[in-house]
Amino acid sequence: MKNVKLAFLDVVFIVLAFISAQFLKFGAVALREYSELYSLTLLVLIVTHLFVYYLLGLYKRIWEVAGLTDYVLIVFASIATGVISFVVSTLPQFNVALTTLIIFEIILFLFILTSRFSFRIFNRLVSGKVKPRVGRLKRVLIIGAGDAATMVLKEIEKTPALNLDVLGLIDDNPNKLGMKVRGIHVIGSRKDIQSIVEKRGVEEVIFAIPSMSESDKIELLNLISETKVKVKTMPGIYEIVNKGMNISSLREIEISDLLGRKEISQNIDEISHYIKNKVVLVTGGGGSIGSELCRQIATFSPKKLVILDIYENTTYDIQLELKRNFPLLNLDVIICSVRDNHKINEVFLEIKPDIIFHAAAHKHVPLMERSPAEAIKNNVFGTINVAKAAIEHGTQKFIFISTDKAVNPTNIMGASKRLCEMIIQTFNQYSDSTEFVAVRFGNVLGSNGSVIPVFKKQIEKGGPVTVTHKDITRYFMTIPEAVSLVLQAGYYARGGEIFILDMGQPVKIYDLAVNMIKLSGFEPNVDIKIELTGLRPGEKLYEELLMDEEGIQDTPNHLIHIGKPIEINVEKFKQQLEHLHQVIVNHEDNPDFIKKEVSKIVTTYQIES
Repeated sequence: MKNVKLAFLDVVFIVLAFISAQFLKFGAVALREYSELYSLTLLVLIVTHLFVYYLLGLYKRIWEVAGLTDYVLIVFASIATGVISFVVSTLPQFNVALTTLIIFEIILFLFILTSRFSFRIFNRLVSGKVKPRVGRLKRVLIIGAGDAATMVLKEIEKTPALNLDVLGLIDDNPNKLGMKVRGIHVIGSRKDIQSIVEKRGVEEVIFAIPSMSESDKIELLNLISETKVKVKTMPGIYEIVNKGMNISSLREIEISDLLGRKEISQNIDEISHYIKNKVVLVTGGGGSIGSELCRQIATFSPKKLVILDIYENTTYDIQLELKRNFPLLNLDVIICSVRDNHKINEVFLEIKPDIIFHAAAHKHVPLMERSPAEAIKNNVFGTINVAKAAIEHGTQKFIFISTDKAVNPTNIMGASKRLCEMIIQTFNQYSDSTEFVAVRFGNVLGSNGSVIPVFKKQIEKGGPVTVTHKDITRYFMTIPEAVSLVLQAGYYARGGEIFILDMGQPVKIYDLAVNMIKLSGFEPNVDIKIELTGLRPGEKLYEELLMDEEGIQDTPNHLIHIGKPIEINVEKFKQQLEHLHQVIVNHEDNPDFIKKEVSKIVTTYQIES
């Protein structure tokens, strides 16, 4: 209905513009004398102009929030209609001067542009009235004076109820010093941040340079962290382009912003080649890694995506999310344990998966130290159940999600994962149709049970923040980064490989805690204490990604490597697994005995005395 009204308004503009052009060219007398002759010309102009406006989508725009591209479209429409007016001027039956039509097009362009722009002006006036400022204003400093900062300032203007008082902008470009962006002065460079924060009483800093290099970003964020003010940042530039920007896009600085990792390279065509139109099964699909696998797999148009998990709550969450974001996705969700061999076979008989990402596992180190039988039953024999079903039902690829804790393990969780790697390599030798591979990587930021959300909660409660040892280090990667590399490794899989992801430089957990406290606006060990609790059972000071016996081989992706497979005596290994199964059945209540039996198979497993 609104578009019909807009089209009617354009008809009025066309008539007024045409009359105005004739009046300016010939005066009122000529206009009266030729009114009947001009009526046919006017009718043709109305029909052709509305048709062009419709084709170019001028009636499908929300002009209240129009941007530059919308107004550029009006220019294109005017050029197109100008060409039509030129054609009309050459036809003898219309007898209209070309100069008259040029004047007509100029006037009409101004009418159309002004009317559309007035929608935006009116919208801003109305939105500013309904959200008045209330309470005390928060004093804010914005880092950056470019396009991103302009976007932030626009959002702050549109949302006065946020009560943000922008004191100034910081930019290292000397030519911008003293200049204004939307009425706000550039008041200094990065070297002035600390003094400005102290003198002006800044309460919050907004980091608005999403395109800055990682090294510069880390340097600047470390500098800001010394000021004891809260820091918020915009999302990355690609996220802004894809999702748009509003004030809710601003978020608190995460420790991932300080890792300094290079952008992950991913070959979309290669991943799409082996996933598109395939039935893909993700076990443990409701977990941190599994759910992200589902999100990214859904973008590659699988024939069907099947989520299998034993825990219904998080599985239901990812099901709703995928249905909302991918309404055309053929999605199936199955609540089932990988331990249930009979049920797993029923599932495979029904769905016949082409590709399996096996992420189902118990992974919490201290909890598994307390219950080693559960780690073996779920991680080891659950993997065997799924692997056997994959071979029996003709699965093409089986990609096992492993961990750096499988390398020279000091805990039963890591030892169980190393057993699974051995199982994957063994099954690959027996399978003619299924390619079995493992992907090994370190800690992922924000996963269930990881240190980051624990630190966040501890800081929110005022501390203390607990660290097991001052020298403990870990490799870190974000969940989307890790999953994108897992998908890429799946393309390189030919069977039997253990893919190792480049995790960057190891991070000291103590330093991580210090930075998180600072970025929350507090001073470590003054406002919030850091408490050393001692290493937990089975916990290492340092994690490794390669075993001593493994070599390294590169892949086309510089962040994915292949560890050389270690020779396994297959017959002996099968006997050991059968014996381990009997041990679990008969000695489930004897954790120490189970660990010793596992160490006989995984000879690199170091049991704490």
